[in-house]
Amino acid sequence: MFIFKARLLFIFTFVTHLYSQTMQVNLNKVVSVHYKLHVHDGNTTNEEFVEETQSSEPMVFLFGSGNLLPSFEINLEGLAAGDSFDFNLTPDQGYGDSTPENVVKLPMEAFVGPGEELDSEMINTGSFVPMIDEDGNQLQGMVLDIKPDHIVMDFNHPLAGKHLHFAGTVSNVREANAEELSHGHVHGAGGHHH
Repeated sequence: MFIFKARLLFIFTFVTHLYSQTMQVNLNKVVSVHYKLHVHDGNTTNEEFVEETQSSEPMVFLFGSGNLLPSFEINLEGLAAGDSFDFNLTPDQGYGDSTPENVVKLPMEAFVGPGEELDSEMINTGSFVPMIDEDGNQLQGMVLDIKPDHIVMDFNHPLAGKHLHFAGTVSNVREANAEELSHGHVHGAGGHHH
């Protein structure tokens, strides 16, 4: 009887210890973060502000699902709710370098049909245009130049070639539910809605 009670006490103590520990960011956890992102070119300490989350709307993601930069997740792994982070990613760890192969001339026919005119409100220098390649992949390209017979588009990521500086806090960590795990993304507040 004593051994049974001792085992029960051990199991209760162990389970209580597990639940009293703060949940950490790791594989298959739903993570909520608030952050500010600045970029720089690597040659200067002058940073340019890019974006930040709003206090009422953190970025919520399923850790390890492949939806974020792997280096971003590596820097958050092991943190818990309330922990701060402040790290830099090189272009190789971020969106890669800007490559000339991703700047292309597309014929005007890709943007207008016969007898139609170019939608100058949607397609103008500096605007981002959603497109689909021949394999059905969705792309986002920036218009660099408009000529009478073609448009020059840049399909590099807007942050390609930039050093990324993330600073913020982890606001929540929880277990992902079965549906989130099977779909590979978060559902509910801050997540995907079907």
